[in-house]
Amino acid sequence: MKLQKLDKNKIKNKRVLLRCDFNVPISAGKIREDFKIKQSLKTIVFLLDNNCEVILLSHLGQPKEGFDKKFSLKPIALYLSKILARKIDFLPYDKYSKFVDIKKEINTKSKNGQKIFLLDNIRFFDGEGRDCLRLGKSLASLADVYVNDAFAVSHRTNSSVSAVRRNKPSFAGFLLNKELENLEKIIKPKKPLVLVMGGAKIASKAPIIKKLYDKSSYILLGGALVNNFLKAKGFNIGKSLFDDGSDKIVKTYLNSKKIILPIDVVVGFKDSTGRMIKKIKSVSEVSDNDFIYDIGPETISLFSKYIKKARTVVWNGPMGKFEDSNFKKGTVMIASQIATHARGSAFGVVGGGETVEALNLSGMSSYMDWVSTGGGAMLDYLSGEKMPGIN
Repeated sequence: MKLQKLDKNKIKNKRVLLRCDFNVPISAGKIREDFKIKQSLKTIVFLLDNNCEVILLSHLGQPKEGFDKKFSLKPIALYLSKILARKIDFLPYDKYSKFVDIKKEINTKSKNGQKIFLLDNIRFFDGEGRDCLRLGKSLASLADVYVNDAFAVSHRTNSSVSAVRRNKPSFAGFLLNKELENLEKIIKPKKPLVLVMGGAKIASKAPIIKKLYDKSSYILLGGALVNNFLKAKGFNIGKSLFDDGSDKIVKTYLNSKKIILPIDVVVGFKDSTGRMIKKIKSVSEVSDNDFIYDIGPETISLFSKYIKKARTVVWNGPMGKFEDSNFKKGTVMIASQIATHARGSAFGVVGGGETVEALNLSGMSSYMDWVSTGGGAMLDYLSGEKMPGIN
């Protein structure tokens, strides 16, 4: 069933099943970072303002089977109650409960004026990890209409983003529409288009590089994935992370003039006392015991020159081990360069959990044109892959 844009005339006074992405970091019951939660507020408030009863669905983490307290959404319910200034009725998971019982509970509480509910982690329910018609029908039975506002999981064949849509009128939330609107500007970019790709595995970036290669002027590579290219060019990468299955991908682009590789790196190695030593080296100077953990200052300067030429720039994946303060400079500096160039002479898009975290370290998030809530979903959409939650 095709997703429609939200229309108050079609959803007013309805009971709405709203799929969000509240998969955020939680420690000791406290929300550490709320970016995804806040991005869904516009849709939630719109539905409440149109006298809808709202049943929120989300996942959290990857529970193996059934209930696991550390993956419960109860902290999300408490947090949402505070920022919405409304009571959120939390519907805890019980393996013995049936959806008919959940619906009865919602009916009872809605008669007493309750407007917004949060079902516990949808991944506790059998069938969510596949396109399960049974679970899809059960979820659909809870409401009159379905709204998807969870772009970050719309590339997955999960029941709460795919099967559920076969049974109810379905709409795209404001966040989902905004994601697609902004990512379309990458598929049809203002040129020059510059891609900045980092992270660990080249296989996850290969589809987007292939899809946007002809449209791109330059593709700047950093992170552990660049080690595959350096090794293929005959450079020593020491003990650095390396993807054994990358040969075919690397050979395809190895001699491309569009692919820009680092010219210097920051390595770490242990001295005789076991202490970690940090050193800047050209890519030709890396020795057997080195770990490449970041791009060097000359590479930052080189990459910055290409970024400044862009009219569209896309960044996915950190330039190194940014979570270690010794090796965060390359990532933070590239984040700053992209953000500075965006909102003006270039259209800048960032996506992926680690990439967004790195952008936040730079303090430049507000300068970016669009910060996507999806990493894998963003890559799949830009690569032209099927999106079960949208298509």
